[in-house]
Amino acid sequence: MRRLIAQLARFGIVGAVGFVVDLGVFNLLRATVLSPDEIHSGPFWAKVVSTIVAIFVNWMGNRYWTFRNQRRSVAAKEGLEFVVVSLGGMVISLGCLGVSHYVLGFTSALADNISGNVIGLVLGTVFRFWLYKAWVYHPDRVEREADRAADAEAPAAQR
Repeated sequence: MRRLIAQLARFGIVGAVGFVVDLGVFNLLRATVLSPDEIHSGPFWAKVVSTIVAIFVNWMGNRYWTFRNQRRSVAAKEGLEFVVVSLGGMVISLGCLGVSHYVLGFTSALADNISGNVIGLVLGTVFRFWLYKAWVYHPDRVEREADRAADAEAPAAQR
């Protein structure tokens, strides 16, 4: 239980850093090159870009800190799975932003931030943590991968 609490705390810190990056990039883009006054779908695309940048920041933090003992030797495969899960979280966040901005007509910067960066973030975070723990960084997968790597090396060492 202590390990889970420590892992949740690390996940929260990494997520907070990712949130600051996401929020900063989103608002910078929304206020400048992707302003809804200039580009109707600007807030949507600002959220896509900010989330992609935050995904990279979060992967680095989670790979090398939160789940450092559970990371796999094949970073590319792990990274791909991390991105897939993170994109699922992005879809949740974009869905919240889309409903608020385009369906309900709440188009202010505050409304966009509440829907995409608060409500969407909370729902997406629960989704991501569960799938990171159950799929991407699951201890059994790490152990099986290590066993396969050892088995592959054993015949070469016996020669």
